Amino acid sequence: MLFDYFKNITFGQPWYLLLLMVVPAGIWWYAAKNSKRQGSMIISDASAPGLTSWKTWFRHLPFVLRLLAVIFIIAAIARPQTMYEEQYVEGEGVDIVLCIDVSGSMTAQDLQPNRLEAAKQVAIDFVNKRLTDRIAVVIFSGESFTQCPLTTDHRVLISAIENIRNGLLEDGTAIGSGLGTSVDRLRTSKSKSKVILLLTDGENNGGLIDPQTAKEIAKAFQVKVYTIGVGTDGYAPQPQNTPMGVVMQNAKVSIDEKLLTQIANETGGKYFRAKDNEGLTGIYDEINSLEKSKVEITSRTRYTQKFFPFVIAALAFLFLEMLLKFTLFRKFP
Repeated sequence: MLFDYFKNITFGQPWYLLLLMVVPAGIWWYAAKNSKRQGSMIISDASAPGLTSWKTWFRHLPFVLRLLAVIFIIAAIARPQTMYEEQYVEGEGVDIVLCIDVSGSMTAQDLQPNRLEAAKQVAIDFVNKRLTDRIAVVIFSGESFTQCPLTTDHRVLISAIENIRNGLLEDGTAIGSGLGTSVDRLRTSKSKSKVILLLTDGENNGGLIDPQTAKEIAKAFQVKVYTIGVGTDGYAPQPQNTPMGVVMQNAKVSIDEKLLTQIANETGGKYFRAKDNEGLTGIYDEINSLEKSKVEITSRTRYTQKFFPFVIAALAFLFLEMLLKFTLFRKFP
């Protein structure tokens, strides 16, 4: 605890610490003085030898206390202080919904370790770059679900993204439902810029809302949609449950790029195709650069003076020295 207190202390006038050179000089002077001192002590038979031995061992204690007092006085003169830096972030953010496909095909391993885990990682990196934006997370497969509503609390967002996994919802690929739920998250938003990042690896095959209807709703609320098709060309290894356990089988990659391109173009967004981890990371970086937020960061450094404990310690050492000098180590004429 004491170490934690001192490790954060800096000195406002550190050049005064050069005065600490008097400490080794004082030690040298004291040692030289005592080496020249000669004397004898006559002890009666009734006296306790242990007492004389105790005083002999601790006769230097007053000098040590005086040195400690000098050290703490010099440290106090050097202005010990702690520094605390505050950052004030102001700006006009963007309201963003990360809409992520969690269907069974997202466990395919053409991206490492698989599509879903790769998507989660780039989503977390994206969140960490958006300082002033409100961000929500929507997941979908055969149905859709709001994993996290709009918030600026990055810890809550990242925790929500980390908890995404396959099997949370009925299997399928309901692109319309995912998009519709995402638009609903932004329906009451007063932000000038509203954006959805929709990531999927398949074709629409379920849900209560048709993708075309969801697209028109997005246009009505002036929501820009960036669509991302994730998956390699041809076939991709995907774990399958069989009577013999989980085995890897090659599954055909089938992405409705025509639909995703149409949704993006008609809402003012852009369609991207991610075939590997690097491509997916690059896509999120490009979207991050396209959707700029006005951010102003003001830094303020506050200093808290900590010299008072040093002064108290120095006075305590001086008091102990005087107490010992006039009691246990008192010299009689």
